[in-house]
Amino acid sequence: MDDLQKIVWLASYPKSGNTWFRVFLSNLLSKENHPVDINNLFISPIASNRELFDEATGLSSSDLSNEEIDNLRPGVYEYAVRNSNEILFQKVHDAWLNTQLGEPMFNSKVTKSVVYFIRNPLDIAISFSNHLSKSFESTVKIMSDNDYAFGNNPNQLHFQLRQRLLTWSNHVKSWVDESNLPIMVLRYEDMKFDTFTVFSNAIRFLNIKATDDEIIKAIGYSDIKEMQRQEAERGFKEKPTNAISFFRKGEAGSWRKELPSELVKKICDDHHEIMLRFGYIDQQGNPL
Repeated sequence: MDDLQKIVWLASYPKSGNTWFRVFLSNLLSKENHPVDINNLFISPIASNRELFDEATGLSSSDLSNEEIDNLRPGVYEYAVRNSNEILFQKVHDAWLNTQLGEPMFNSKVTKSVVYFIRNPLDIAISFSNHLSKSFESTVKIMSDNDYAFGNNPNQLHFQLRQRLLTWSNHVKSWVDESNLPIMVLRYEDMKFDTFTVFSNAIRFLNIKATDDEIIKAIGYSDIKEMQRQEAERGFKEKPTNAISFFRKGEAGSWRKELPSELVKKICDDHHEIMLRFGYIDQQGNPL
């Protein structure tokens, strides 16, 4: 591993299990005998963190265009690794894209590996709708909008830098097919139904040494009920202002009860290729 290859990107389209894994990883690495504070995770700031950008560049991001910021972001991550003696676990919701200068925003020079979280888009529509405080219909449209981005309102200074998501399908393809980075894909559904096996495999992929008992303890400390309890008592700093809660249900398959059939069909039609590839629909396009 090159001296600069220190970042493990924890990448995902929103509401795909990224935060759950980060809480688990924080509990595993902390080695405490109590759950970690969800507002103080043992993880680096999200890749779109505005303070990190301003510190690394010596510039005020509020004075720059989104394109100018994007062009500088590869250097921000190089700054981060040059100022760290440890592996950096960095959450990222951006799709994997090149800057206007033709440079990958998340490049191999600073990358150790990628864990990419994928979730059935039928369930994402439910959870993302709550996250955005938008209707199911609006959320399904967003998931098929290749120009959609977080923090893209030019009349508002957002807490984070702009994050281009692309469509749900293109987000997946950008990281899994186009990044050419060492990557492990974790399906949310597998995380739910065989947590120990999936998380143990992920830990091995990340070259983290941990006993079975330590993994089991960390899984217990990152249970959805524990995260909900902490959020109810102290709030969660990553929750959008208008959302009722960040940790909603954490279920797999809730779309069957909540999502109207016409929206189920639209999602399956819009994302047929990737849903088929990752086992969310059958050859005829029927959801599984």
